[in-house]
Amino acid sequence: MAGLLIKGGRVIDPASNTDAVMDLLIVDGRIAERRPPGQGKGGLPAGTKVVDAASHWVCPGLVDMHVHLREPGQEHKETVATGTAAAVAGGFTAVACMPNTSPVNDNAGVTGYILRKAADAGLARVYPIGAVSRGQLGEQLADIAELREAGCVAITDDGRPVATALLMRRALEYAGMFNMTVIEHCEDQTLKGDGVAHEGFQASTLGLRGIPGAAESIMALRDISLAELTGGAVHIAHMSARQSLDAVRYGKARGARVTCEVAPHHFVLTDEMLGAPVPYDTNVKMNPPLRDVADRDAMLQGLADGSVDVIATDHAPHHYDEKQVEFDRAPFGITGLETALSLCFDRLVHPGIVSMSRLIELLAVNPARILGVPGGSLSAGAPADITILAPDLSVTVSAARMRSKSKNTPFDGWQLRGGVAATIVDGRTVYLNDEFESSRM
Repeated sequence: MAGLLIKGGRVIDPASNTDAVMDLLIVDGRIAERRPPGQGKGGLPAGTKVVDAASHWVCPGLVDMHVHLREPGQEHKETVATGTAAAVAGGFTAVACMPNTSPVNDNAGVTGYILRKAADAGLARVYPIGAVSRGQLGEQLADIAELREAGCVAITDDGRPVATALLMRRALEYAGMFNMTVIEHCEDQTLKGDGVAHEGFQASTLGLRGIPGAAESIMALRDISLAELTGGAVHIAHMSARQSLDAVRYGKARGARVTCEVAPHHFVLTDEMLGAPVPYDTNVKMNPPLRDVADRDAMLQGLADGSVDVIATDHAPHHYDEKQVEFDRAPFGITGLETALSLCFDRLVHPGIVSMSRLIELLAVNPARILGVPGGSLSAGAPADITILAPDLSVTVSAARMRSKSKNTPFDGWQLRGGVAATIVDGRTVYLNDEFESSRM
């Protein structure tokens, strides 16, 4: 494999406490050397390609630990190929995909199928996540050993919570034997009922059935307590309620092995979007729902103070026809892979809420650590999974131009500052922004 020299970029690598302008040499799919800038091509392997990254930021490849690739069984929404194309366009070099496919990823056959599709696509790395229970029915544990051997990196019944406290206890105990995290969709279904939006003023005004924040936090408290009891690792997915953040802080203070993630829509949007600019827009229907300003601000505070471990997209593509129905009948979920980074730049980094180093922890270092997968580092010898960022790039979100097969986003037409210049996986450039390609390569 020919070499690649990324020249003159600001290298941000929290894992090695690095934030400096330097050159990065890649050879045979791995980072061979970090060197002071300006050494030219002297001493480089024959055929080395040089990329000018001046005024750009070079960081470990982003890892999204919560996506829905829909394949097998729901290819009208997304496929592994289209989902990973969206991922690399969004700066993600790796994604971990949820098991609520059809059939459910509760056995080695489905896991292997997903991995083969990912290899055929040849874009982002794909790490399957297996189901906690067979068929995600909440009755019997899936064969966790089989899933681990087949290539699953964690387990979850995402889309629904682990049904009972006893089943969750057993999942934590068995997953712990294989050094796997249990990722939990926290939702007390008796409190959620048939709710479709956050329980509050906006839902009441529009006549929509509500889902209280307590439906999330009650389950979070249950699972954090069980993690403390068993010594297992639990990860709270797509956290949205301020009470849930309090529960995570409580668990961490007591030494429980608990981590959590927040999706960009939960730290950018609020339930005011239910009524404006387009009332009953199904592209603002997600689960957990958009909550009120106090919850949104709590998520921002958690990102700033270190309580939140990960930003994940919860990329949930749905076909156009499925979303073009009454609000009550539409499926939950929005796409997120192609908007997440620009939203993070625009709403977190540029306003000074988090530093760039902290953002890379949230988007690369911590997801890789929690899943136990390679990545999150630009040290010599590490896999050459790299995202080159353009901090001042002017981005206009266009649903029509998205690489995802589905276009269900509430951010269509938004003007944002900051985006992706290039995405490199295993030393291969798998995505180039048009502007960067024309001026730098």
